[in-house]
Amino acid sequence: MAKRDEYEKKTEELIQPILDRMGFELYDVEYVKEGSTFFLRAYIDKPGGITIEDCVAVSREMNEILDREDYIADAYTFEVSSPGLGRPFKKDKDFERNLNMDVEVKTYAPIDGAKEFVGRLLSYNEDSVTLGYDGDETQTFSRSDIAVIRQSLDF
Repeated sequence: MAKRDEYEKKTEELIQPILDRMGFELYDVEYVKEGSTFFLRAYIDKPGGITIEDCVAVSREMNEILDREDYIADAYTFEVSSPGLGRPFKKDKDFERNLNMDVEVKTYAPIDGAKEFVGRLLSYNEDSVTLGYDGDETQTFSRSDIAVIRQSLDF
């Protein structure tokens, strides 16, 4: 297992009890290098959205644990954030939450001349995603062909 994967997994294990107690959901954890700085980021959510105060509360508790556990060798910055409105789907619960909602699919390579599709998420499984369009038209995508899938936002 890569160092990054180990750090992310350990962080998920340590932050989950904090989030459970506060009624928050863990969306994702990432350990990334941007420029010369490493970042450990936890993305959290809750019904109605996460506030800055929520992020601060989780960050304070988690920083104490990170200082005590000291399992990351590099110097890094820890951040807690909302995943944002345009967040890509990563887990089955993201797909489940967006069933029958409009989603945007971007593919790695063109399919019938297009790489971007917007339709209603009708179904999904570990191998495919099916969108519905106006009328009875549907289209099924192989998950391996999808670069990004997220909720379609119309402002």
